[in-house]
Amino acid sequence: MNWNQELLNSAIWVAKAYAITLVVFVAVMALLARATVWGRQFWSLTGAYFSPRRSWRPLGGVALMLLFVLFTVRMNVVFSYWYNDFYSALQALDQKGFWFGMQLFGILATIHVVRAVLSSYIRGAFTIHWRQWLNDRTVGEWLQGQSYYLGRFAEPAVDNPDQRIQQDVTTLVTTTLALSMGLVGAVVSMYEFTGILWNLSAPMTVAGTEIPRAMVFLVYLYVIGASVFAFWIGRPLIGLNFMNEKLTANYRYLLVRLREYGESIALYRGEAVERRGLLASFAAVIGNAWDTLWRTLKFDGYNLTISQIAVVFPFIIQAPRLFAGTIKLGDVMQTSQAFGQVEEALSFFRTSYDSFAGYRAVLERLSGFEQNVRASSRLALPALAEQAQGLTIEHLTVRRPDGQVLTADLSLALPAGSALLIRGPSGSGKTTLLRTLAGLWPFSDGQAARPQGSACLFLSQRPYLPIGTLAEALAYPAEAASLDPARAVQILEQVQLGHLARQLDLAQDWSQVLSPGEQQRLAFGRVLANRPAIVFLDEATSATDTGLEHGLYRLLRSGLPQTVLVSVGHRETLAAFHDQALTLARDGSWQLGAP
Repeated sequence: MNWNQELLNSAIWVAKAYAITLVVFVAVMALLARATVWGRQFWSLTGAYFSPRRSWRPLGGVALMLLFVLFTVRMNVVFSYWYNDFYSALQALDQKGFWFGMQLFGILATIHVVRAVLSSYIRGAFTIHWRQWLNDRTVGEWLQGQSYYLGRFAEPAVDNPDQRIQQDVTTLVTTTLALSMGLVGAVVSMYEFTGILWNLSAPMTVAGTEIPRAMVFLVYLYVIGASVFAFWIGRPLIGLNFMNEKLTANYRYLLVRLREYGESIALYRGEAVERRGLLASFAAVIGNAWDTLWRTLKFDGYNLTISQIAVVFPFIIQAPRLFAGTIKLGDVMQTSQAFGQVEEALSFFRTSYDSFAGYRAVLERLSGFEQNVRASSRLALPALAEQAQGLTIEHLTVRRPDGQVLTADLSLALPAGSALLIRGPSGSGKTTLLRTLAGLWPFSDGQAARPQGSACLFLSQRPYLPIGTLAEALAYPAEAASLDPARAVQILEQVQLGHLARQLDLAQDWSQVLSPGEQQRLAFGRVLANRPAIVFLDEATSATDTGLEHGLYRLLRSGLPQTVLVSVGHRETLAAFHDQALTLARDGSWQLGAP
């Protein structure tokens, strides 16, 4: 190699290879996105990120990463020629050649380090930006249209959405880059080092037939044959990886539920039942882990064997020529390196099979998640018209998912300041009616009109308390900054939580700190803070005594005289705070009258 011209030659090579690679890369990606299931899944999930209408930066990032991949390949080629010259100098005891090689190595090594650092930064930055965009998009779609709730009614059903958002999004990004850039590097390396092997190879006689450039044909036959067998061994890993993620997520979900419902489980002394459930779930994880282990041992053991044989193979082939003096030691070393590069490039498909198996599983899970979100957005939700005050219901029929009617042809009107108590036996659809009026129940017909947005609040039996400060929990869903601190203290005192006034700025998981009764009182304080036009209360005082319940309802009636109250409850004491009572029956009939 003419080292004086190598800088120019390398620049020309990179420019030509870059132009060809860009065209081929775009064509292949487009073909995969159209012709393969997993390609279409990928494009559906993340194609918008690469749209030039949104931004050119992602495309620029891909182009830059491809440039560095080619730069890396060229550096490997240059290093192979350096090894040839260096070892030939050692063989010839050429001191001048040795020290020139050392100086040259210093230059090449510096370029290599700078290239590696820059390449790592570019890929890392691209990964972060892409992951952020995909996470924001996934979370946004999940929250938009309340798919996080309605998804339970949509098909295909999705399990463990938390895992799919947190873990699978990250895996999709990192594995896509690893496989795509690795594939480009493998193909270009295979081309370049095949040329080097071609020049270093000699004829070989096999079974009386002379094979020209035998080294090239042998390496291709060796690796392709090994790869085909490896695919056969590794194919079951796709299903095993998918099941591993699913079973692990199910086990983690049970652990989360154990913590969430710890008090109830402790009161029931349900440890034995929970233990059986946890151990059974974990046994499924372990069973799949054993299956994966044995399959992986076969796969990895086979790959290691193939790789170790490949280490000595080129030396065995070239040794007779070295001993005959027809080639130099440097030629042997360059052959070994070139053979290793070609073998590694060809083996990319074999060694990356387990990664691709996991990648397919990630695509399946995220695609299922996306389909569920889209299906939930298409659910026919009840028509909720907007009106400034009061509640109007016209010919509303509420059904179970199986079609059974819960409430048939309900019509009523509640003006501002009125209060309705909903009664009925268990299973008559009281809570489901509230879900319908909230716009969350897709199995209903008819119309309803009510104030929208923050002008309407729903208080459940178990209030939701966001993780954060007590002030944030009190103001929710409004921002804590919108609530004057003095007013916040006053509200806490009104709902008999004055002892918490000094903890308004204390951030923690208040659902684990406050008792159920205190949580319900805080929810009533939330109503006072937000001053909605209408409030739906689903057994919102079940954890309080009748005296405290009386005080909380009286507080709402006196403090918010124009607010409409719609309550679900069984206590007779609630009647005193309501103007009308809606009694539901299990057959779908209803009766409106005095409380």
